[in-house]
Amino acid sequence: MKASTEYKKAHKADFGHERIEVLYEDEWIAVIFKPSGMLSVPYPGSKAKTALAVLEQIMRKKGSWAKNHRPFTVHRLDRDTSGVMMFALSEAAQKKIMGSWHKMVTERLYRAVAENPSGRNAPKPLPDNGLIDDELAYNAYNVGFVPKPGDKPSFSKLTKQAVKNHYNKSRSEQSIYERNLTVKGGKAEFKTITARTHYKVILRGKTHTLFELSLDTGRKNQIRAHLASKGYPLAGDENYRAKTNPFGRLALHARTLEFDHPFTHEHLKFEVAEPKEWGEFITADKTDSLKPGKLKNA
Repeated sequence: MKASTEYKKAHKADFGHERIEVLYEDEWIAVIFKPSGMLSVPYPGSKAKTALAVLEQIMRKKGSWAKNHRPFTVHRLDRDTSGVMMFALSEAAQKKIMGSWHKMVTERLYRAVAENPSGRNAPKPLPDNGLIDDELAYNAYNVGFVPKPGDKPSFSKLTKQAVKNHYNKSRSEQSIYERNLTVKGGKAEFKTITARTHYKVILRGKTHTLFELSLDTGRKNQIRAHLASKGYPLAGDENYRAKTNPFGRLALHARTLEFDHPFTHEHLKFEVAEPKEWGEFITADKTDSLKPGKLKNA
């Protein structure tokens, strides 16, 4: 990520100010719609409004807030990602949900508009559906990417003192860069973690594609990094060198959250469609030669 990008990120306006929609609230959980441009939860140094803070404000106004009944984080959406997300409403609920998240959540679907591969050395178009099963690493700005063979951190050789300092620091004292590296034999290497993304093509156009995606693993930047690695950076995603921004925002939306209630065991499904203009944009840009069905699964 360029320094200018980091500056823009740190000074970004709070476009999502107080625009969350509470879709569901009971004794244990709340489900909301978060707009693009709003942080899910606070991070150090940011003064921007967060979905967590706005939900708390809404609960206070309607009288449902209490010390033992207030929002707690159980998962996150990136600031520029819109969509459905859940909060626990007590510490006990938070603990239970986070301990059983992968078991209780039966479906999380995303929609995204990505630029098609272009250029002389562009990869081939992805099949109509498939699995991207590539490990992720994180750079000095904590941006996820799929490492290529031979990728090295900017300082791959460390002095003995640097190695000693690395191991003597607690995780909270380490920089983001240090946390994302492993030291072997006096050399730094990127740590990698498993990441699996299922995708399905909804619409193909000449320049962009509308995808539906689901995750086996919920890694930071997973969808963005995986699609970009295949030549499909999301529209509006400057971190992954997107060339277009047709919607004035990152074109990633958490559309569906389906789960078994952690306390009542009721099966619940919440869905908020992606902006209508996304589909209209692709439809206007369609080409018969790349309609879904023309490319079979690999």
